[in-house]
Amino acid sequence: MGKFFSSPQELALAFVTMLWGGSFLLIRMAMEECGPLFFVGLRGTAATVLLVLCSFPLFRSLTRREIIGGSLLGLVVFLGFALQTAGLKDIEAAKSAFITAFYVPLVPFFELCLMRHRPSLRAWIGMVMGFFGILFLVDPQGVSGGIGQGEWMTILCAVIFALEIVLTGMIVPGTNPRRITTCEVAVMAILSFLCMPLTGETVPAFSWFFVAIACGLGCMTALIQSVVAWAQKSISPTRATIIYTGE
Repeated sequence: MGKFFSSPQELALAFVTMLWGGSFLLIRMAMEECGPLFFVGLRGTAATVLLVLCSFPLFRSLTRREIIGGSLLGLVVFLGFALQTAGLKDIEAAKSAFITAFYVPLVPFFELCLMRHRPSLRAWIGMVMGFFGILFLVDPQGVSGGIGQGEWMTILCAVIFALEIVLTGMIVPGTNPRRITTCEVAVMAILSFLCMPLTGETVPAFSWFFVAIACGLGCMTALIQSVVAWAQKSISPTRATIIYTGE
């Protein structure tokens, strides 16, 4: 393991990747209780509250770059989470994970186009192996059934997640991870609640089960996004993506 993870940042990314992978089934369970936008909004609110409570003194030094950069990332994360969550209303968790995995080969292309950074041959080999590893691990029976609305939403989600990884690598250098992450999840929550009337989504009936899942995933989101912002200050998007394939 020491040979593969050459820094604490890479080891931390591997840890939060395990949490990320476990979120698919929890989201699928939550979709039986409510709509996607309210769930993403509550998840983002829980993450924001936790980060503010843990990092309140840090906000005295909040910079314009962190506000703008965090807001941009919040918009991208909102679109990704909303599409993934909406897609999970119609498809199984295994199928969602399978389709979402297509962000892996997209990252080096976005990195080349936006950052003008050409991944090494070694990185390309790692990306290909990681991508096909995900495909081989997924039960073929769980991803059959054609392409419907849920599948198309998840495909677009994969594109957005690839864009998010590269944008994070461009924005987070020179910022405080917790401050920029707080702006990110706060914007995600606000956009989710604001878009509910546009889609006709209503607030669901109160359920402790649903609240527990949303708040639990909110805490996971705060941790995951903070670690990602911290780690990608020194790890390239392509290298980070190779680790993310462990989801």
